[in-house]
Amino acid sequence: YLHFDDGPTPEVTEWVLAELEKHNIKATFFCIGKNIESPPEIFSKIAASGHSIGNHTFNHLNGWKNETKTYLENFEACRKAIENTLGAKNKVKLFRPPYGKIKAAQAKEIRRKGCKIIMWDVLSADFDQTITPEKCLQNVIDATREGSIIIFHDSVKASANLKFALPAAIAQLKEKEFCFEALT
Repeated sequence: YLHFDDGPTPEVTEWVLAELEKHNIKATFFCIGKNIESPPEIFSKIAASGHSIGNHTFNHLNGWKNETKTYLENFEACRKAIENTLGAKNKVKLFRPPYGKIKAAQAKEIRRKGCKIIMWDVLSADFDQTITPEKCLQNVIDATREGSIIIFHDSVKASANLKFALPAAIAQLKEKEFCFEALT
Protein backbone atom coordinates (compact mmCIF):
# COMPACT_ATOMS: atom_id res chain seq x y z
CA TYR A 1 0.00 0.00 0.00
CA LEU A 2 1.58 3.26 -1.13
CA HIS A 3 0.68 6.20 1.09
CA PHE A 4 1.46 9.87 0.69
CA ASP A 5 1.35 12.15 3.72
CA ASP A 6 1.38 15.93 4.20
CA GLY A 7 -0.07 17.12 0.87
CA PRO A 8 -1.54 18.11 -1.31
CA THR A 9 1.30 20.34 -2.48
CA PRO A 10 1.07 22.02 -5.91
CA GLU A 11 4.76 21.48 -6.67
CA VAL A 12 4.71 17.75 -5.86
CA THR A 13 1.25 16.15 -5.78
CA GLU A 14 0.59 16.60 -9.51
CA TRP A 15 3.86 14.78 -10.21
CA VAL A 16 2.91 11.94 -7.81
CA LEU A 17 -0.49 11.56 -9.48
CA ALA A 18 1.16 11.36 -12.91
CA GLU A 19 3.60 8.68 -11.68
CA LEU A 20 0.80 6.62 -10.19
CA GLU A 21 -1.27 6.96 -13.37
CA LYS A 22 1.68 5.73 -15.50
CA HIS A 23 1.59 2.47 -13.55
CA ASN A 24 -2.17 2.27 -13.01
CA ILE A 25 -1.63 2.38 -9.23
CA LYS A 26 -4.16 3.55 -6.68
CA ALA A 27 -2.76 4.91 -3.43
CA THR A 28 -3.90 6.54 -0.21
CA PHE A 29 -3.28 10.22 0.51
CA PHE A 30 -3.34 11.47 4.10
CA CYS A 31 -3.98 15.16 3.60
CA ILE A 32 -3.46 18.22 5.77
CA GLY A 33 -6.54 20.44 5.93
CA LYS A 34 -4.77 23.73 5.27
CA ASN A 35 -3.18 22.17 2.17
CA ILE A 36 -6.57 20.92 0.98
CA GLU A 37 -7.87 24.48 0.95
CA SER A 38 -4.97 25.98 -1.00
CA PRO A 39 -5.55 25.16 -3.81
CA PRO A 40 -8.55 22.80 -3.57
CA GLU A 41 -8.29 21.75 -7.24
CA ILE A 42 -5.32 19.48 -6.55
CA PHE A 43 -7.12 17.79 -3.67
CA SER A 44 -10.17 17.30 -5.87
CA LYS A 45 -7.93 15.72 -8.52
CA ILE A 46 -6.68 13.14 -5.99
CA ALA A 47 -10.24 12.05 -5.28
CA ALA A 48 -11.30 12.18 -8.94
CA SER A 49 -8.37 9.91 -9.83
CA GLY A 50 -9.81 7.18 -7.58
CA HIS A 51 -7.28 7.36 -4.77
CA SER A 52 -8.28 6.93 -1.14
CA ILE A 53 -8.15 9.91 1.18
CA GLY A 54 -7.38 10.16 4.87
CA ASN A 55 -7.39 12.91 7.47
CA HIS A 56 -3.96 14.07 8.69
CA THR A 57 -5.22 16.98 10.88
CA PHE A 58 -5.61 20.55 9.69
CA ASN A 59 -2.19 21.80 10.82
CA HIS A 60 -0.10 18.60 11.10
CA LEU A 61 -0.35 18.52 14.89
CA ASN A 62 1.74 16.27 17.10
CA GLY A 63 -0.76 14.56 19.41
CA TRP A 64 1.76 14.20 22.22
CA LYS A 65 2.32 17.97 22.30
CA ASN A 66 -1.34 19.04 22.17
CA GLU A 67 -4.28 18.77 24.53
CA THR A 68 -6.97 16.34 23.43
CA LYS A 69 -9.54 19.12 22.90
CA THR A 70 -7.17 21.07 20.62
CA TYR A 71 -6.17 17.94 18.72
CA LEU A 72 -9.77 16.87 18.12
CA GLU A 73 -10.72 20.38 16.97
CA ASN A 74 -7.86 20.20 14.45
CA PHE A 75 -9.01 16.74 13.32
CA GLU A 76 -12.55 18.13 12.83
CA ALA A 77 -11.23 21.15 10.90
CA CYS A 78 -9.53 18.78 8.45
CA ARG A 79 -12.69 16.69 8.16
CA LYS A 80 -14.63 19.84 7.31
CA ALA A 81 -12.05 20.92 4.72
CA ILE A 82 -12.42 17.52 3.04
CA GLU A 83 -16.22 17.66 3.07
CA ASN A 84 -16.31 21.30 1.93
CA THR A 85 -14.19 20.39 -1.09
CA LEU A 86 -15.67 17.02 -2.02
CA GLY A 87 -19.19 17.37 -0.62
CA ALA A 88 -20.69 16.38 2.72
CA LYS A 89 -21.53 12.85 1.52
CA ASN A 90 -17.79 12.08 1.26
CA LYS A 91 -17.11 10.83 4.77
CA VAL A 92 -13.44 10.05 5.27
CA LYS A 93 -12.93 7.03 7.50
CA LEU A 94 -9.12 6.92 7.59
CA PHE A 95 -6.86 8.90 9.91
CA ARG A 96 -3.11 9.01 10.35
CA PRO A 97 -1.67 10.93 13.28
CA PRO A 98 1.16 13.23 12.18
CA TYR A 99 4.53 11.86 13.30
CA GLY A 100 2.64 8.73 14.41
CA LYS A 101 2.12 10.44 17.77
CA ILE A 102 -1.30 10.32 19.37
CA LYS A 103 -2.49 10.05 22.97
CA ALA A 104 -4.81 7.22 24.00
CA ALA A 105 -7.69 9.64 24.71
CA GLN A 106 -7.27 11.25 21.27
CA ALA A 107 -7.23 7.86 19.55
CA LYS A 108 -10.32 6.75 21.45
CA GLU A 109 -12.32 9.81 20.34
CA ILE A 110 -11.19 9.55 16.72
CA ARG A 111 -12.21 5.88 16.61
CA ARG A 112 -15.52 6.83 18.26
CA LYS A 113 -16.09 9.23 15.36
CA GLY A 114 -15.88 6.27 12.98
CA CYS A 115 -12.30 6.55 11.78
CA LYS A 116 -9.69 3.83 11.52
CA ILE A 117 -6.26 4.94 12.69
CA ILE A 118 -3.72 3.83 10.10
CA MET A 119 -0.04 3.54 10.93
CA TRP A 120 2.73 2.05 8.74
CA ASP A 121 5.56 -0.43 8.68
CA VAL A 122 7.79 1.10 5.97
CA LEU A 123 8.99 4.68 6.32
CA SER A 124 10.84 5.89 3.24
CA ALA A 125 12.29 8.84 5.22
CA ASP A 126 12.03 10.91 2.05
CA PHE A 127 11.54 13.99 4.26
CA ASP A 128 15.00 13.52 5.82
CA GLN A 129 17.29 15.85 3.91
CA THR A 130 20.36 14.24 5.48
CA ILE A 131 19.86 10.99 3.54
CA THR A 132 20.50 10.39 -0.13
CA PRO A 133 17.79 9.51 -2.62
CA GLU A 134 19.44 6.10 -2.93
CA LYS A 135 19.13 5.53 0.84
CA CYS A 136 15.47 6.54 0.66
CA LEU A 137 14.93 3.89 -2.03
CA GLN A 138 16.87 1.32 0.00
CA ASN A 139 14.66 2.04 3.05
CA VAL A 140 11.62 1.04 0.99
CA ILE A 141 13.03 -1.96 -0.86
CA ASP A 142 14.71 -3.52 2.19
CA ALA A 143 11.67 -3.25 4.49
CA THR A 144 8.71 -3.97 2.18
CA ARG A 145 6.88 -7.24 2.71
CA GLU A 146 3.48 -8.52 1.58
CA GLY A 147 0.85 -6.20 3.03
CA SER A 148 3.29 -3.39 3.86
CA ILE A 149 2.13 0.18 4.20
CA ILE A 150 4.82 2.38 2.66
CA ILE A 151 4.90 6.08 3.50
CA PHE A 152 6.17 8.75 1.17
CA HIS A 153 5.43 12.47 1.48
CA ASP A 154 4.05 14.71 -1.26
CA SER A 155 5.79 17.76 0.17
CA VAL A 156 8.43 20.14 -1.15
CA LYS A 157 10.82 19.08 1.62
CA ALA A 158 10.62 15.44 0.50
CA SER A 159 10.52 16.03 -3.25
CA ALA A 160 14.18 15.40 -4.16
CA ASN A 161 14.22 11.99 -2.46
CA LEU A 162 10.65 11.20 -3.54
CA LYS A 163 11.24 11.95 -7.23
CA PHE A 164 14.15 9.51 -7.27
CA ALA A 165 12.83 6.82 -4.95
CA LEU A 166 9.17 6.49 -5.96
CA PRO A 167 9.63 5.49 -9.63
CA ALA A 168 12.52 3.18 -8.74
CA ALA A 169 10.60 1.60 -5.85
CA ILE A 170 7.56 0.98 -8.04
CA ALA A 171 9.74 -0.65 -10.71
CA GLN A 172 11.67 -2.83 -8.26
CA LEU A 173 8.60 -3.89 -6.30
CA LYS A 174 6.76 -4.76 -9.52
CA GLU A 175 9.76 -6.89 -10.55
CA LYS A 176 9.27 -8.76 -7.25
CA GLU A 177 5.60 -9.24 -8.25
CA PHE A 178 4.13 -6.88 -5.67
CA CYS A 179 0.84 -5.26 -6.55
CA PHE A 180 -0.47 -1.97 -5.20
CA GLU A 181 -3.84 -1.04 -3.73
CA ALA A 182 -5.42 1.86 -1.89
CA LEU A 183 -6.86 1.38 1.58
CA THR A 184 -10.61 1.73 1.85
